[in-house]
Amino acid sequence: MKRLDGKVALVTGGARGIGRAICEAYIAAGARVAVADRLAHEAEETAASLGDNAMAVTMDVTDLAAIAAGVKAVEGKWGGIDVLVNNAGIFNMASIDKITPEDYRRQYDVNVGGTIFTIQAVVPGMKKRGGGAIINFSSQAGRRGEPNIAIYCSSKAAVISVTQSLALEMAKDNIRINAIAPGVVDTPMWEMVDSQFAKYENKPLGQKKREVGEAVPLGRMGNPDDIAGPCVFLASDEARYITAQTLNVDGGNWMS
Repeated sequence: MKRLDGKVALVTGGARGIGRAICEAYIAAGARVAVADRLAHEAEETAASLGDNAMAVTMDVTDLAAIAAGVKAVEGKWGGIDVLVNNAGIFNMASIDKITPEDYRRQYDVNVGGTIFTIQAVVPGMKKRGGGAIINFSSQAGRRGEPNIAIYCSSKAAVISVTQSLALEMAKDNIRINAIAPGVVDTPMWEMVDSQFAKYENKPLGQKKREVGEAVPLGRMGNPDDIAGPCVFLASDEARYITAQTLNVDGGNWMS
């Protein structure tokens, strides 16, 4: 018997990078998986590659109507949702003189609001099913501040706090809520991150990415599969006595 046999999972930002790796790992563990992403074509491609136990859901986590429609579609097809992974997130650098209200709102709307309101949408169904598991995505940047990244760092710190508060609120309903705080992970998103660091730190393209990988105690950047394994564990019954926690998956960058 596989670890997630019989489970239905919804993974936001599931079309590529860490989200895709989680979807693949969940399918391998026996779950049925809804690949939710605002990039509809990529969500469909990823779901198609995963076979009959996957479906694509077009979902912008800043749009409450889109969240509701996506959750309804999954519940209509498979009867309910047992596992929610709030993986969707965005990153942008800005020094204090360049922070704009628009960028502030966008990062908080996706990273924090998307987490809160997707949880809000799945909780009624989870209660009817007798419980569930929710996994939010913070970051090592949510554990400590970094220069020129005040908005992103603070939004990921907020995810840790939201995880703790909602886990306590939902414990009586047998809904476990935990978070994962990845370190530096080698995904297509890091090309954009590297280019922003090059601008702010006056470094050649690729240098920051190389430096952060070399600085990890385990000696390399993470890869999406390094994150997917812990995500399977937190969704499984093996983690049935774990809630309100944030698990660092960062090669030793942060110790707590």
